[in-house]
Amino acid sequence: MLQFDEYKVKLNNLAPTLEKLGAALNLDAAEQELDMLQAESASDGFWNNLDKAQKVQQRIKVLQSKVDSQKKRQQQWDDLMALCEMGNEFEDESLIPELEEGFAELEKNMEEARLQTLLTGEYDSSNVILTIHPGAGGTEAQDWAQMLYRMYTRWAERHGFTYQIMDYQDGDEAGIKSATIMIEGENAYGYLRGEHGVHRLVRVSPFDANARRQTSFSSSGDSHGRDCRLWRWHQRPDHGAVCRNWGGNGQWSGRTEAGGRPGCTQ
Repeated sequence: MLQFDEYKVKLNNLAPTLEKLGAALNLDAAEQELDMLQAESASDGFWNNLDKAQKVQQRIKVLQSKVDSQKKRQQQWDDLMALCEMGNEFEDESLIPELEEGFAELEKNMEEARLQTLLTGEYDSSNVILTIHPGAGGTEAQDWAQMLYRMYTRWAERHGFTYQIMDYQDGDEAGIKSATIMIEGENAYGYLRGEHGVHRLVRVSPFDANARRQTSFSSSGDSHGRDCRLWRWHQRPDHGAVCRNWGGNGQWSGRTEAGGRPGCTQ
């Protein structure tokens, strides 16, 4: 059938890209390192140094995820090709929706993996420390800072990262006075390193009894205490993109500044 033949062509065109992706992810080296670390974790006395053991376990988790993800993508390709063959053999049009959905998912997974191959900067593989401070605007600005805090933490959760709250100060009436978090995971800093700016929120304030339109800001504060190079970046709600609120005049009216730096890795 024509639809299945079309998807076979698409899959065959995708095969070289999938193979190059595996090479770009340097999976051979990842598998070698994984074998070495797994052998180390099985050795006597491994847990005598708890801090080192935890870092080894975290690295094993990262490497295992990288290897398994590529195997999953390859399996998806194989399953979709088998689906095309089955559809042609039995002329079963009911398989087309499954084929369309599976192909779209495979393309999405490959694009996400391709992004990982671009994160080759010196600090890209590091964790990232983020500090948020409200600016002018009083309670309104503190509430805006808390919105940003929730945006960052939810972004981390949705993308499989973990985060630690290093400092958190509640606002006087609502929101926060400041917050510092470390987002941990492979390429956490790489996803976020290029963004910086000042976030500005324009809205009808829920804290104003007269329901007036107010402008509030949240600005960066640089956290200290670690011997790391300082970076500043500006978060997006999807994968590190700018958080934007569009005003009635069509202009961009949503900016927030946040301070970020790579977390130290021993």
